[in-house]
Amino acid sequence: MTDLYRLVRPLLFCLEPETAHRLTLAALKTGMVQSPASNDDPALRMDLWGLAFPNPIGLAAGFDKNAEVADAMLALGFGFAETGTVTLRAQPGNPRPRIFRFPQAGAMINRLGFNNDGLEVFTQRLENRRTLGKHGIVGANIGPNRDSADPVADCAAMAGRVAALADYIVVNVSSPNTPGLRALQDKAPLRTLLNAVLGARKAAGAQTPLLLKIAPDLTPGDRQDIAEIALETGIDGLIATNTTITRPPAVEGSKANETGGLSGRPLFPLSTEVLADMYRLTQGRLPIIGVGGIAGGADAYAKIRAGASLLQLYTALIYKGPGLIARITRELSQRLHADGFSHLSEAVGADVDLTSN
Repeated sequence: MTDLYRLVRPLLFCLEPETAHRLTLAALKTGMVQSPASNDDPALRMDLWGLAFPNPIGLAAGFDKNAEVADAMLALGFGFAETGTVTLRAQPGNPRPRIFRFPQAGAMINRLGFNNDGLEVFTQRLENRRTLGKHGIVGANIGPNRDSADPVADCAAMAGRVAALADYIVVNVSSPNTPGLRALQDKAPLRTLLNAVLGARKAAGAQTPLLLKIAPDLTPGDRQDIAEIALETGIDGLIATNTTITRPPAVEGSKANETGGLSGRPLFPLSTEVLADMYRLTQGRLPIIGVGGIAGGADAYAKIRAGASLLQLYTALIYKGPGLIARITRELSQRLHADGFSHLSEAVGADVDLTSN
């Protein structure tokens, strides 16, 4: 599979990024991409929220916005797949061009703006998946429309709809590409939002785990507030982090000043710092999914030791192909055992001092 991707990648990179992505989705839907044999180390299996994750490597939101290829991605070796971000109503997103590659830095900038087919199409695909008896852990990432008059009510309505169809729900208030969205991370609005979504989940008669996805560009005070609200409201976990509006030195060239969120390898230090801080601030009481800049086993292991119970990636998949998943699980297993851990859970937060202020 790795050799095949080496042949295909130059062709894909000759295309505009969104065109290449559409072709990739089409290939996945046809079954052209063959699945590797499963070789998950039992030490990497994670049991969280009543869910059994065969390995901790997940597909981050943004790849499968419309819940079209979740099972194809699981078949590639991912331990779980997150669909979305979906909005209540379909929307086209921001004008093109809106994705920019930085191959030398292993990075991308996007300002897509939650382009998606809307909740009705999204939930129908999840319902079809359930009807067909598909297995594997699939999450649903939800966010408000750009022109939403009431983002809180919209997110609550979406949570109520997907609660019985997804294995977990993520509220996304951290994308930099929807004006005003990140303001929902402020203490009072965040409390209102999370309580509304939790109420909608309860009204739906579900206990689907609810997670909050946060930005990397948070002040220490912002992080403290989010940790307090997360524990106060009783949500089930955090995802740290989304893309950044900062531009590290590794991102060079005329496109480096394009507006949007930066993902990929240069995001790793900042996202891992926020991850470790949130693990400390919550005293390890909330499971955290670590995402941002993971490109190999060493990165994955560093995220685990910084407080991540699970991991997600996307940008590195574009540059290195689907063979990366098996490579990361193999290297993660090797590093875990080399340090004397019998199970991944023993390494979670190993580098974080919970007693520091």
